[in-house]
Order: sequence, then C-alpha cells, then structure tokens
Amino acid sequence: MLTNYHSHSHYCDGKGSPEQQVQGALAQGLRAFGFSSHCPVPFENQWSMKAERLDEYLAETRALQAKYEGQIELYVGLEVDFIPEMVGPSDFPMLDFCVGSVHYVGLNQFGQPWEIDGSSVEFLECLDTVYGGDIQKVIQKYYGIIRQMVETDPPQVVGHLDKIKMHNAARHLFDESESWYVAEVEQTLQAIAKAGITTEINTRGNYKRGLELYPSPWIINRMNELNIPICINSDSHRPEEITASFPLAYQVAKAAGYEEVRILLGGKWQDVAI
Repeated sequence: MLTNYHSHSHYCDGKGSPEQQVQGALAQGLRAFGFSSHCPVPFENQWSMKAERLDEYLAETRALQAKYEGQIELYVGLEVDFIPEMVGPSDFPMLDFCVGSVHYVGLNQFGQPWEIDGSSVEFLECLDTVYGGDIQKVIQKYYGIIRQMVETDPPQVVGHLDKIKMHNAARHLFDESESWYVAEVEQTLQAIAKAGITTEINTRGNYKRGLELYPSPWIINRMNELNIPICINSDSHRPEEITASFPLAYQVAKAAGYEEVRILLGGKWQDVAI
C-alpha cells in the first residue's frame, strides 16, 4: 500500500501545483498522499513558503481533499522547521500532520540562521569560519536540536534524520562509524523511541544524488531494534518524484527487519504490512 507524506509544490521550492501532485499520486498508485510544503519561517530564505501564502495553501489543499474524496485520501500538512525559540510544529495546529525537520543549526558568519543543506561551498565556509572546521561540534549541535524538537515540540514524523551527512558523500568530513557519531545517533534514536514518533525513510538523496537514503541503513537497523515506527517518503519536489526510489527504501526496511510501515489512513496513524 503506497503512501507519501513528504512532498513540495510551487508554494515553496517544488514544481507543480498541489492538484498536479494529486494527479501524480493517483498515476503512481498511492492510497494516501500528504501535502507538506516548507513552512513559513520568520526570516528570508529561498525555499520556504511565504507567510502571506499560508492561508491560500491551506484553502487550496483542503478543497482538493473534498474534490478527490473517494479516489485518494489527502492530508494537509507542512514540513515544519524546528528552530529553537523561533518556530516549530506547535505553531501550526491547523494541520492534519507535520513532518518536523532540522535545516538550520545556529548562526552563520553573517549572523543569519545557518542553512546546513545549502551548497557545499556555503556549508564549508561556515564550518571553517564559525566552527573552526570542527564538524563534530556541528553534528552534536544538529542532533541536539533534533532531540530538543522530539522532547519539547514533537511532530508526527521526523524528517530526514541524518540530513547533516549531505555534504559528506566522500567521507572527507567525518566517518559514520566513529564512536562519537554513533553515540550522537544513539542518543537521538533513544529520544525518538521514548517519544514513540514515526521516523521517515527519505529517498530524495538517492534519486537526486545517487547517495544513500536518509537515514543510513545502519541507523534504520538500529531503529528497528528500538521499535521506532517508519514511513516511506520521497521528499518529492516534482509530481513525477512521488514514488522515486521507493523500491530501494522498502528493500532496506525489510533488510533491517521491518515488517510494517506506519501510514495515515482513515484519519489515523496505523501500521500495515510491507
């Protein structure tokens, strides 16, 4: 049973309208689909929804729920940035669900929120200028923010858990097998397990960059050991990407020992067999 609750349209940095997303979801055989454009944030960036468009987004996606009733279950959500003391999931109580993600870690050299999934050049410049090249310090801060979100302002779904590895494809910044890194991941997974929050397997890194899934397979293995529920999401930015790399995600989930995925269906989260 295919579902996807992490998707982006022209309301943020995606391509295509919400209705084109629905048509793509239907064409790709989805039973349920969630709209989750990037939430507005209280500063300028290039990819979040503008605050003045939020009401329009909510009205359009709610109208599509009614229009396509009986064809596909549609859920209205956002990918909500958790930025301590600035924005988080509880700021958007009108949603059916939200994907909670961390894209910002502290401030950059210009005193602005540091976008950790921007360009590699910008990432390395801030890493060197602000953190003196200490990637361990950055990663510990990143996972600390995720834990703070999980413990104080939990979403329904944790988004791309290890996105901080995005610029480390060549393993030149850190090794995921290093004890300090494993310890940070473990502490974060323990917090997620305690809170009982669903964590996505996000396929975007694979189909866009040919890289591993978010999170890495060894983390998914540990998630299963801790009984952390999963959902499979593509983080699509175009309608044709809605199920991109899903076969790989299901394969990795099964290899980790998962027999079920958690989906939002019939208005409630429930576990269904893979």
